[in-house]
Amino acid sequence: MSKPREPADPADLLEWYDRHARTMPWRVGPAARTAGQRPDPYRIWLSEIMLQQTTVAAVKSYYETFTARWPRVADLAAAEDGDVMAAWAGLGYYARARNLLKCARVVAAEHGGVFPADPAALLTLPGVGPYTAAAISAIAHDLPEVVVDGNVERVMARLYDEHTPLPAAKPILTEHARRLTPQNRPGDYAQAVMDLGATLCTPRNPACGLCPWRRACMAWAEGTQADLPKKSPKPRKPTRLGIAYLVRRVDGAWLLERRPDKGLLGGMLGWPGSDWTEAPQDAPPIRAEWKTVAGEARHTFTHFHLILTVKTALVPMERQPGRGEFIELPEFSPSDLPTVMRKCFDLARGA
Repeated sequence: MSKPREPADPADLLEWYDRHARTMPWRVGPAARTAGQRPDPYRIWLSEIMLQQTTVAAVKSYYETFTARWPRVADLAAAEDGDVMAAWAGLGYYARARNLLKCARVVAAEHGGVFPADPAALLTLPGVGPYTAAAISAIAHDLPEVVVDGNVERVMARLYDEHTPLPAAKPILTEHARRLTPQNRPGDYAQAVMDLGATLCTPRNPACGLCPWRRACMAWAEGTQADLPKKSPKPRKPTRLGIAYLVRRVDGAWLLERRPDKGLLGGMLGWPGSDWTEAPQDAPPIRAEWKTVAGEARHTFTHFHLILTVKTALVPMERQPGRGEFIELPEFSPSDLPTVMRKCFDLARGA
């Protein structure tokens, strides 16, 4: 296999992007940009927050729901916390949803409902880190900011045949990306590199024959593209146990409680439960005759695996809980629950 004969040229990638850009509901494509249409910073911000640690396929329906219900940042800022958390349910990483509301309210109150273009100003907003600030500046405002996600890291590692394992390689790969970022069409370029990683320079079986940067790719020249990027071994995730109590009143109402704002599933409605530990203690929220459902509700968070035992009970109208409150049946929707709580509900319903 021959050595690379030419340096990577952003113009080659932009030419490829003009023909092959992915269609996404928050994206203004190359043709629309040429016609003068500009991306909405609110929608770019919303999509980027949703896409953190989540796939495009998982985000699309949530994005469409949010923008139909809250089409402007001022609309989201005025929304009820519970409504936004319910609309977010199932998307995971619920601290993002809490910061989403905080950020919308800061933008509405302190920035006149307009997202700033400057990355330094964006970094002062709740939940906006370096990647999100760069993405908003580049994609929404066409500033030459360096946007580096997992796709971009993979492309850079292969383009420069970088064998330093992630996460240690992040500064190296970011510097490679910085040197390539053009002054011309930086917003389209940022999306083009991400599209290249998502569609051709994929983790497995990259389609090198179709890549506009193939001749510049050092890993392709060396035959190492399938081995990159290198990653340091991840530590094993511990397993925690817990008990979830699903209580139904004779009129059909369900006993639910809102979790504290801080911590996992913060601010979300869920079933009362025990602590999640190696040896959870029984902590029923109400006096009842409990039945243990066969099977377990299993869920994996970022740092641990969770296995929940599900217990159910039916209680009379006059029975008062020590924790939580009964939600009348017309107001209860399992789809408003976070994923792990829906798994408990499905397990109990199928018993």
